[in-house]
Amino acid sequence: MAGFIEGVERGQSVLFPDRLEDWIGEDSMVRVVDLFVEELDLRRLGFARSAPARTGRPGYHPAVLLKLFIYGYLNRVPSSRRLER
Repeated sequence: MAGFIEGVERGQSVLFPDRLEDWIGEDSMVRVVDLFVEELDLRRLGFARSAPARTGRPGYHPAVLLKLFIYGYLNRVPSSRRLER
C-alpha cells in the first residue's frame, strides 16, 4: 500500500459544484499558495516524509498539508480544528 491519499481531480465535473475552480476567484490567495508550494522541492528543503511509506494507511501528501498551514497562517487561523471547519 504505497502512495499518498489522493483528492478528486480539480477539473473533474460533478453534480454540484460544476468545478472547484469555478468557486475560486482568479485573484484569490489560494491560487498563490498553490503555485508557491508546487514550485518547492520539499525533499531538498528537509521534509523527511516527502516520499510515501511502503506500509500502513497512506498519509496526506506533505505539499497538501503545507498549503493548508500557509493558508491558515495568512488568514490568521492558528488552530488545526478551526482550519478543519
